[in-house]
Order: sequence, then structure tokens, then C-alpha cells
Amino acid sequence: MIEVTRYSDKTVAVFGLAGSGLASARALAAGGAKVVAFDDSAERVAAATEAGIATGDLHDLDFHGVDALLLSPGVPLTHPKPHWSAERAHAAGVPIVGDVGLFDEERRARLPGLALVAITGTNGKSTTTALLGHLLTVLGDAAQVGGNIGRPVLDLDPVPGVAVVECSSYQIDLATTLAPDVGALLNLSPDHIDRHGTYENYAAIKERLVAASDAVVIGVDDADTAAVADRMERAGKTVLRIGTFDSVDAIALGRSGVGAVGETLYRVTDGVAREIASLAGIGSLRGRHNAQNASAAVALAIALGHTAEDAVRGLATFPGLVHRMEEVGRADAVLFVNDSKATNAQSTRQALASFEDVYWIAGGVPKAGGITELADLFGRVKRAYLIGEAAQAFAKTLTGRVNFVLSGTLEAALDAAASDAEAAGSGVVLLSPACASFDQFRSFEARGDRFRTLVGERLHSGENA
Repeated sequence: MIEVTRYSDKTVAVFGLAGSGLASARALAAGGAKVVAFDDSAERVAAATEAGIATGDLHDLDFHGVDALLLSPGVPLTHPKPHWSAERAHAAGVPIVGDVGLFDEERRARLPGLALVAITGTNGKSTTTALLGHLLTVLGDAAQVGGNIGRPVLDLDPVPGVAVVECSSYQIDLATTLAPDVGALLNLSPDHIDRHGTYENYAAIKERLVAASDAVVIGVDDADTAAVADRMERAGKTVLRIGTFDSVDAIALGRSGVGAVGETLYRVTDGVAREIASLAGIGSLRGRHNAQNASAAVALAIALGHTAEDAVRGLATFPGLVHRMEEVGRADAVLFVNDSKATNAQSTRQALASFEDVYWIAGGVPKAGGITELADLFGRVKRAYLIGEAAQAFAKTLTGRVNFVLSGTLEAALDAAASDAEAAGSGVVLLSPACASFDQFRSFEARGDRFRTLVGERLHSGENA
């Protein structure tokens, strides 16, 4: 645990007692803060009380006696409207903070041997974070992985090494003092507009992470992040560009970076590209999007002082990320893939582009634009199985283009998709929802776990038939 000492003997209100909120409350209390924690869920409040955290209804708290409000990242700060606790804090002039910002302040003040690599982007940040942690471990570095990827940052250990932290836009928005040693911005596309108001505001929040970093790794596969790279270079920062290209001659990474052509990675130094690794045969890094993720992880390792040749040593042993194009089972020539982390169309694009003959399970709480931008990949889909709130809207998009069925639930969808693929003799049963999970599941992890369980039961049943 990283104890938060900044608020020792001061009063801190905490709203949101899921994973990161509960970890933050513990870290604040351990550092000497007077914590008053609350959540709309009575079960979470009870669990926090049992864990020894002081709880109380923030509705009844006089915020004029509060030194800070710590918000869980999932709690609205500004849009669609500020959470009531944020409104009360604003009215009383109380600063609002988040776990990533507190972690970084404590790290810089008390733990100078703990470097911070912070990774953001609309898509690919979880895989890149996990992959970099793996590469550094193979190289013998003391690396810890946390943040939005799963382990709360304040649960990391206060020891020398490298903290590799995935940062969501929600976390960055709450971390106004965040200043990583190395920051990465992988890509940008419209997402979380409901929480940030406009795409421009969302993009600006993401850019803030690299603008405050000493060295930066930035993707150039989309125009918006390419423009950020140029701005960072003009500001005098050390910039390593990363991207994917159709040929060696097309590699455009300026003076320094890491790029991919197909399954081959190239290191660019002083504008000259040289081959450093191949991703061929590495199932956990399949697809063009993973070529970008691998380029980013290698570039980040280089920014930390490793050579490109050393950095690529761990690529072949990367086990992959749970819930991200995770191969969870196979029945003869039918492959089952859990891509529950694909909560928007751009993320689902990566999965559809990586497979042929897809029996696609999609749906949940839809994001702006739905799945219309995936039309160029519909030819890869043999049949779609639609679930959740998005089912009717997705059906309208697919009508006349893709054969589909309104399955309603994940259980019904998997049963139908598996039966169709098995009848065809081959194919990929792919859960890649292009939607948030909150209509039927508490998280994308719970959705993916349920898919994995259902596949396991089906395969086990087949073995005993």
C-alpha cells in the first residue's frame, strides 16, 4: 500500500467504495487522514465499515470542515452533471482529488526510486500496460502493473522500481498534478462523451497526461494523436512516435520511434528504420492493433533506458490480457474468444479485423454511433447474436447486411452461436460487444467471466457426451 500522508490529521471525504475507492480510503487512513467514506450502495458501506474504514453519510457532512473530496473515477465530475458530492464540494471550495493524482504526489515526495509510466488512449491501453509490465519483468526490472487495468494504484507496493499504470480519462480528469516520468498516448477516437461533454474535451484530458510527462510515446495512426506528437516535440519533449504502416518505405516516425509493418517491428533511430522483431506466431499479439500495442510497449521500454533488442525479448512469452481477444476454448475447428473488454466499436473493430468466419455476440449499453463504423468488416461475420439494450438499434444497422438473431441474453447468444459454428464445422465464436456491460452485468469483467464459464461448461459437456 502507498500511504497517503499529504492529508495527515486532515479530514477527507471519500465517495465511491468499489475497488479503487476502498483502496484510496485505506491509504488515506493509513497516512493519518480523518476519513469519512460513503457510497450509494449500502453493501459497500457495510463492507468498508467491516474493513475498519470510518463511514458516514456525506449528505449530512458539513463540507466547510472538509479538506478534500476523493471521488472514485466512476463518479461523474462534470457531465452529464456533477455528482451531488462534487456539487457540495464545489460550493464549499473543497478540492476534488483522485487516486492516481494522490499516488503520483506521494511517489514524488517520498518514493523517488519508484518511476511512473502512465499509459492512456481510447483503445489498447490495457494490453500495452500489461505487455510493458511483462517486458520489464523479463528484463529483470522490478515492475508493478496497476491503475485502470485492475490493481488500484494506491495498492501498489512502496518499493523502488517501475509502476506501469493504465490511466482512464476519468482518472486523468481527477489528477490535475499528475506528472509521469514517461507518458503514452496511443490513439484517440470518440468515447465517453457522456462524461466529458465533447470529444474535444475528452481529447484534451488525454493530452494532458503526456504534456506533463518528461518523455512521451505517442501513436501517429490517427490525425489527432499525430498532431499531439508534433505539439509535444515543439514543446521540447523527448518524443518516440509509434504506428503501423503498409510498407517499410511508408514508415513515418520522424527521428525516433518504433513502428510495425505487418507482423514485423522496426526501430527508427535518426530517421533510419531497422528490423528488431517479428510477431508472427504470437497468438496473444494477433492483429494490426496489437502490432501498435507491441510497438508502444517496446518504445516505452526504450524510453526507460533499455535497448530495442533487449526490449523485444519478452514479446513471444506474453500471455495476453484477460477479456481482450482471450482464447478461452476450442471445440475441434471452432474457437471461442472472449473480447468482453471491447466496450466501443473501435475496440471491436480490432477483433473483427483479426478473424474470419465470425459468429459475433454483440450488445449491451451502446456508445454514441453504435456499430455503423464497422460496416466495412461485416463481410467477416457469418451471423450476429444481439443482446442487451443495444439489440434493436444494432439490428437496424445489420438489416440487409448481416444475418442476425435477437438473442437477448448472453446465455442464449452463446448457445445459438456455438451451435451454428459447430454445424458449419469451423469458425470463431466471438464475444466482442462494442458496448458497456451495465444493463446485464456489473462490469465487462463479470460479462467476460460469465462467457468463459459458459464456454467451459459447454466444452466439458461435450467431452462427457
